[in-house]
Formats: sequence, C-alpha cells, structure tokens
Amino acid sequence: MIKAIEKVIDLGDGRSITIETGKLAKQADGAVVVRQGNTYILATVVSAQEAKPDVDFMPLTVEYKEKFASAGRIPGSFTRREARASDYEILVSRLVDRALRPLFPDDYHADTFVTINLISADKESTPDALVGLAASAALAVSDIPFNGPISEVRVARVNGQLKVNPPLSEVKASDIDIIVGATYDNILMVEGEMDEVSEAELLEAMKMAHDAIKVQCKAQMELAEMVGKTAKREYCHEVNDEDLRKKVWDETYQKVYEAAKSSTADKHKRIENFATILSDFIAANYEGVEAAEIPTGLIKKYYHDVEKEAMRRMILDDKVRLDGRKTHEIRPIWSEVGYLPGPHGSSIFTRGETQSLTTVTLATKQSERLIDEVLQQGTDRFMLHYNFPPFSTGEAKPYRGVGRREVGHGNLALRALKRMVPSDFPYVVRIVSDILESNGSSSMATVCAGTLALMDAGVQMRRPVSGIAMGLITDKSGKFAVLSDILGDEDHLGDMDFKVTGTEKGITATQMDIKIDGLSYEVLEQALNQAKEGRMHILGKILETMPAPREDYKPHAPRIVTIRIPKDMIGSVIGPGGKIIQEIQASTGTIIVIQEEGNFGIVDVAADNKDSIDRAMARIKAIVAVPEVGEIYRGKVKSIVPFGAFIEIMPGKEGLLHISEIEWRRLEKVEDALQEGQEVEVKLLEVDAKSGKLKLSRKVLMPRPEKN
Repeated sequence: MIKAIEKVIDLGDGRSITIETGKLAKQADGAVVVRQGNTYILATVVSAQEAKPDVDFMPLTVEYKEKFASAGRIPGSFTRREARASDYEILVSRLVDRALRPLFPDDYHADTFVTINLISADKESTPDALVGLAASAALAVSDIPFNGPISEVRVARVNGQLKVNPPLSEVKASDIDIIVGATYDNILMVEGEMDEVSEAELLEAMKMAHDAIKVQCKAQMELAEMVGKTAKREYCHEVNDEDLRKKVWDETYQKVYEAAKSSTADKHKRIENFATILSDFIAANYEGVEAAEIPTGLIKKYYHDVEKEAMRRMILDDKVRLDGRKTHEIRPIWSEVGYLPGPHGSSIFTRGETQSLTTVTLATKQSERLIDEVLQQGTDRFMLHYNFPPFSTGEAKPYRGVGRREVGHGNLALRALKRMVPSDFPYVVRIVSDILESNGSSSMATVCAGTLALMDAGVQMRRPVSGIAMGLITDKSGKFAVLSDILGDEDHLGDMDFKVTGTEKGITATQMDIKIDGLSYEVLEQALNQAKEGRMHILGKILETMPAPREDYKPHAPRIVTIRIPKDMIGSVIGPGGKIIQEIQASTGTIIVIQEEGNFGIVDVAADNKDSIDRAMARIKAIVAVPEVGEIYRGKVKSIVPFGAFIEIMPGKEGLLHISEIEWRRLEKVEDALQEGQEVEVKLLEVDAKSGKLKLSRKVLMPRPEKN
C-alpha cells in the first residue's frame, strides 16, 4: 500500500482536518485529499507547460462536482449519471475561482484547470467550507506558479456564538453565515448572508475567519516543504517592448487624463473618447504600415494600463470620478411599480445607467422547486432568477442562456431578500430580474427592484431591502479612496468590489472581492460605514416610490387560505384514489394541497376568487367536522334496510335512523316514510363510545300527537 504524506490541522474543539497527498491522482501536477470526519474532497490541478499564442490573461477554470456515491445515493436522472452542474456546484466553483484568480502571476497565461470532487460525505457536511483549502493545497504541492497559499472557512453565529466550520444543522440555525477566503496576510473574498446584523458584527466574524485561515495556510506551507515543492516552474508567457510601452505612455497619458476629467455620465461616450485617443495614436505612428505589421495587441495592452493609471490618479489626486461624482455620491435614481399588468408584482429600478425590470409571481405549493442534489433534498419556496442579456451593455451577440456569473449574482440577490419574507407566508415566490441596462452593480439593482416588486405584489415584507456596490482605489504610498455605487469601469480598473445589502436595521447579505494585497480592517470598516450611508439613501428613494406593501394582492393573484386538520382526517379529505379531493377541486375551481406536519395536516386552498375558496373550505370543514350529540343535521338517505335507514349527515359520516325513530306512528315498512336520496332533518342522539356508531332520530323533531 502506498503511504501518503499527511498534514493534520487541529481545529481546537476536538475536530481536525487532514491534508493527504501522494496517494491519488499522481499524474496531475498537484493532487490532495482533504478529510474532515467522513467528508473527503479530492482536488487536482493541471497547468499547461506553455501558453497559447496571443493569450494575455489567466485562463483559469475551476470545476466543483459532487458525486452521488459520496452520500450513498444514485442519481435520479434518466441515465442515472451525474448531470450538468447544479446551481450549488456553480456557486462553490465561483467561491474558489474568486479567491485563486488574483494570486496567479500577472504574466502567467497557461491554461490551468482546478478540479474538485466531493468523494465522501455525511449529513452534517459543509464541503463548501473545505474546497478552497483543497484547491490551494493542490497548488501548494505542485510546481505551478502561485502567490498563495490561501484557504476558505465558514463562520456562523449560532445562539450568539461565532463558530468556525460548524455542522450543517447549526448553520441552518445561524443569524450570520459567511465564507471568507484569504491568504496568511490578507482577506481576498467574502460571501454570505445575515439576519440584519451590524457592520461591527460582520467585521468581527471576518476577523475570526482570518485567524482560522492563517493556521490552514501555515499547514500548506509545511506540506509543500514535506513534498519538496517549494520551487516553482520557470515560464515565459509574455514578450514585451519597453520602448513601445514608454511611447504609448508618453503620447497618450495626458490625453487620457483629460478625457477622464471631462466627467461624462454617458458610458458609451466615454468609451468612444478613449477609443479615439487609441486610434489616433496608431494612425500617427503607423501611417502606411500594413495592419498585420502593427503590434496592435501590445499597443492595446499598454494603453489599457494608461487608462487604468489615469483614472486612478484622477480619483486619488483630484477626488473626481469618471462621471463627475464625488467618492460618496450615488447616481440619480428613478423607479416605479406596477409597470406590467400581467405579473402579480412588477417594478423598474434605474440607478444611473443600470436598470432592472423585475417581476414577482405568486403560486401554490405545487410550484415549489424540487431539490435533488447529493447533500440537499427537498423543496424551495423562494426563487430568484437573474438574466443578463448582451443588449444591456450594447453588445451585438446572441443570448445563450444563463452563465455562471448570472447564477452568482442571482444567488446574492436571493440571499439579500429571502429572510425578509415572513416564514409563514403561504405562497411560493418567484422573482425574475431582467437587466435592461448595465453600468455597474446590476445585482444590487436587482435587490432594490426585487423589494419594490414584492411590495407591489402585496407581500408583507418584514422590512424593505436596498443594496450598494462599493469600490476602492489605492496606491503604493498608502493613499486610498472608497467609492460608493461604482461604475463598471471603476469595478474593472479598481481594487475592490464590495456589495452590501440590508434594511434600516442591519445587513442581510454581502459579497466582496479584493484584487490587492494589504487591505487593512480600517479600510474595510470605512467601506462598510460608507456603504451604510449609501444604502440608507437608496432605501429612502425606494420608499418614496412605495412607502409600504400593498394591503392586498392584485385581483388576478391566487388567493390561498390555510387550515389545520387532524392527521387522521387527511385520508378522508383525499378519498380513495384521490376521488374526493379531485371532485372538490373540479366543482369549486380551486387547487388544494395537503402536507403532513407533526400530528396535523396543513391544507392550502387556492383560487383566484373568494367564493371558490369559501365553497371548497365548507366542503373540507364538513368532512373533518366531528358530529356532536344534540345537534340537528340535514342529511341524505343513503340506503334503506328492514330495520331503518342510514343517513349521511356529513361527508363520509353516516348514522342509523331506526324505523322506530322515523315517525311517532308505527311503520310497517321504512319505505312508507322515506325513499333513497331523500333529504331529511335528524338529530344526533348518541355516539357509541366503543364503535363510534351514530344513533339518529327524526321523530323528536316532529310534534308528538296527542294520545286517544
């Protein structure tokens, strides 16, 4: 048996994490198995020896996949094979990608694939808190250039106590749930949701996560030494022309700086101005030169650096942004609700050149999203889908469906809003955000538009939610500027993208990506406080449009009434083969859904009008009602026997009306007074304590004749 090289990380609470290498997947450039309890994660990394021609970026691909066998399950698909990546797998892949990507050398351009597989799991697993460690450890035991290591941990607050990588059952009960990615020195990435917590509480959780990450990073450094992989491969993926770089800089910098200071809010006009400077440079220096002979790629690369530095210096030195705003200013906002008559709620939210058209649809339990994943099974009653078509940025290309970015942005907006919908809300909710214009933070526009659409639909939210994206510009001297409500260019050319959502009471979700080393907690604290000011400003604009949710749903929205019935009565409502419930639905025009909850059945009755619901509820209540001695019922003669008649006084409940109790006079035959199908009034005299049989009387409701 091959003996693996192992490194154990003590978590300090009786649990430990083991990193193992040298046993599996040895032909990969780096491979590890990370174990915690019964959770095993295999991470491999392979990087090409050479970069492809004309590639000037880092072609990194991160794939996270959960094997159904890891939890002792067989896939439910038709082929019984693992299918395309689920939204959860995509979100976990993004968590790793966002932390790894900034740490590859700027001049490293070889195709690199990080593949992470969950190969064993238990019901309390939270593998998303271990995948960052596994991916970084695979890089640490390889010869691939990487400025790590990094790790990622989850911090959750359960009953007021912060915990690192708690079991799944505790995560579900937490009011803070974040995953933090960091190197030994700096935080790189934060993602999570909260139940209206303060900025100080979020910072405390981030600091606790970083302390745990430092231990895991040190363990990876020691593991790299154990396997002898401290030296990385040599490479040369760029050929530069320093004279050309200087020429581009000297001839364009001042022009770019002046163009940036022109402070136009029109993104396309800015792009046109910068493009003109570039084309003028090429025309002036390469007149008469064949296009194939012009080093266009290098010129564009150096010119991009000029744009980036000019924009940054303008903000740091002149305190002016590309669209003329000050660092803390929010772009103009307008919004409206009820724009679309068809959906149950709709809104338009526009901030600057970013616009979301959002709809809300309310439905019954039958429309719940089914979840059948490796570690998660069940249903989901709250959905948010985010669409980003190319026309929103003026791109001339087809829309090929939802990509990873859209899944990630939609998940952030979902986390921001879902805790503000009451837990006892009877409807299934689907929010759809279609981005019609984009120039910075369309996910935060989705949060704001989602709040308005929910209120327009009559959803009684706990509190409205707003969101803002914060940016950061720094230089080597330590000068920095925190930017509120960033533009697309400020995101692309800046050092941070920090999205924060929340109510007037506190933060509900956050997502942060940092592109530089050495970001202090003081800067993060300033960013959070400045974000709070921006959120409150945006929230005020939302409330100007709609101060509170509608008191009632739209006329065409389904109405749902919920009642609880005894568990043993569920079968009576459903009937044999569903006969009774189907008949009630057909005759009343309703949709009825029943589910067990403890010792009760929860019955949801939905229709588009109150009369249909009232008629269905009357039928159901009649079925589950318990007959009371002394009560008078109007029943139907179901059958006649020599000794009396059986009368149905409630759906599914019959009692015996003895021949002696039909009339005061003596009857020779029951048929002398009653016929099958006849409706009669009877009184319940007695319920047999053992058999439950009902004894009825008709004659006690008639005047007693005088005796001769």
